[in-house]
Amino acid sequence: MPFPPPKTEDSRQRFEELRTTAKDALEEIIASANETGWGTQEIVAALIEAAQSLKDAATVDPDPADDPSIPEAVREQIGHGEQFD
Repeated sequence: MPFPPPKTEDSRQRFEELRTTAKDALEEIIASANETGWGTQEIVAALIEAAQSLKDAATVDPDPADDPSIPEAVREQIGHGEQFD
């Protein structure tokens, strides 16, 4: 489900728009998972844990898109005594 762009710059209104859209997306996920045999409570618990994991990762690295790619990081190590498989 694509998220629409924000309609306002007001932080409270933006949050409310996003909360509503996110809730709609989660309801679709839950309905889809229910259809395949998952229980609502276990789905919600898994979603909460997944969201917390993403929040924790964003706290550690707020913009992972700025990180160098793995090949670039490996290239930087060449010649410094590291061995790669």
